[in-house]
Amino acid sequence: MVLTYKNIAPFLTANQNKVSRWLSYIGLGVGVLLLLSSVQMYININHLIRDKNTHKNGADFISITKTITNENMGKDNRFTEADIKDLQVQSGFIEGAAPLKANAFKVTAGAGNMIPFSTDIFVEALNTNFIDTVPESFQWKEGDPIVPVIFSTDFLEMYNVFAPSWDLPQLSEKTATALQIFLRCHGHNGERQFKARIVAFSDRINSILVPENFLEKQNKEIEGAENVNASRVFIKTKDANNPQLLTYLAAKDYHVNKDKTKFGRVKGVLQAIVSGLAGFGVLVILLAMVLFSFYLQLMIARSKDNLQLLLTLGYSPKWLSKTVAKKWIPVYIIIIITSLLLTQLLHWGFQHFVMPAREELSFFIDWTVVAIAIFLLALSIAVNSRLVKKSLVKL
Repeated sequence: MVLTYKNIAPFLTANQNKVSRWLSYIGLGVGVLLLLSSVQMYININHLIRDKNTHKNGADFISITKTITNENMGKDNRFTEADIKDLQVQSGFIEGAAPLKANAFKVTAGAGNMIPFSTDIFVEALNTNFIDTVPESFQWKEGDPIVPVIFSTDFLEMYNVFAPSWDLPQLSEKTATALQIFLRCHGHNGERQFKARIVAFSDRINSILVPENFLEKQNKEIEGAENVNASRVFIKTKDANNPQLLTYLAAKDYHVNKDKTKFGRVKGVLQAIVSGLAGFGVLVILLAMVLFSFYLQLMIARSKDNLQLLLTLGYSPKWLSKTVAKKWIPVYIIIIITSLLLTQLLHWGFQHFVMPAREELSFFIDWTVVAIAIFLLALSIAVNSRLVKKSLVKL
């Protein structure tokens, strides 16, 4: 028969090592706080260091070229099929890669009598999955009277800047899409003229884009060129500031717009520091648990006679181990909750004093931090119960 006497505290020795107990509590609290605040800071860094101008549908799109130096400027520095395939297989940090195919023939563009201005231009073609604005009209087939064009908004802005000095009218996007453009394409195999119209503007790609099949056909027929290697490649990545991506591009000697990845190196350093703090926090937690296990074993060893008496009086070993283990559950709960509150306070301070008025940061700490705190609480209780059970078995 199990006795109903619940208060077993008098049977545990009063001469406990309070220094070891409090050191383990403080160590556990400091370790948990370091770990939780490091995870929250890591999440904050990922939210803040992000170029939203190119970020769309959870991905960044950036263009890369081969770096031109005095040593290689006389060589062909375009991307080969092998180069593009190598980019495409880097699945760890590159989700896709597509070449910007360029014209092998010469192109002269003008707007007729409406705007008495003509200039030599270049046109390119890109897989539509990499273009930010693709209307249904961006299609072409042999015999179509109009070639659809996607124009860079930066190019339109440049035109409007120098237009007054050439006595040319400045254009809005709406007016530019209404203009009829004439493209004179000429190469080794002759000359052809096409009518074209701007059907959309791109904020992402600084180029004049035409449909891929149009460019490939004219390269072949006007210049006699097939499979022209690209000077630029567009890559799709989850994070343009990924240190792994930047390391890969540097190793390949590829050039990328530094404005797109200006925070990459800073992000790498900050993430390394935060990861180091998190690792130190885990180490402190482990040391605190080891210290507490020593304290627990010492307490049970000193209370050996009293605990054996309780077993003799009729207390079951299972009930006794559960009761002893429950003694520290409130302590673990207090430590975890206090660490969560302090993490929330640090997050609030970072949000209001270090990075004020940043909408990317939520007022509350991330759910991942709460989940880690719950896991640490469950782990502490489980380890504590196992240690108590293991120690009582030895009696």
